[in-house]
Amino acid sequence: MRTEADLRRLMLKRAEPGERGEAVVAAVVARLKEQRYLDDQSFAETYARLRQQNEKLGQRRVRQDLQQKGVDAELITQTLDARYGETNEEALAREHLARKRLRKPENEKETARIMRRLVAAGFSTGTIYKILCKWDVPDEALSALDNLDAASLDE
Repeated sequence: MRTEADLRRLMLKRAEPGERGEAVVAAVVARLKEQRYLDDQSFAETYARLRQQNEKLGQRRVRQDLQQKGVDAELITQTLDARYGETNEEALAREHLARKRLRKPENEKETARIMRRLVAAGFSTGTIYKILCKWDVPDEALSALDNLDAASLDE
């Protein structure tokens, strides 16, 4: 499946340059939408469901991916509110860690690695800190992460 923006971009590369090519692309997209082969809403719903269930990704990551694919911002918000509205983010983050076979960190370096992986997977720093605190990560490691977090915000 592709989004409308994605399909337009790909077809414009191959279409005749100028207004005539754009008109042909617009006609093709209109026909595909009319016949329900192209539907950004169903794409967004399917994409969000698969990323949540299979890859155990957080809402932020899915939002970012859908924006990169050219899905309308309002549609993204509606889809993610419906999909992630009742989801326990901490439980999803723990499932992500289990899926990636990440264990309790033994030192500061491993703690930072786990935090980076969870941030990249789209989880909030609050959820990440909850998980690390339940793992009894030393306060020194958490304070070092606070310093890293503050330094990345300054840049």
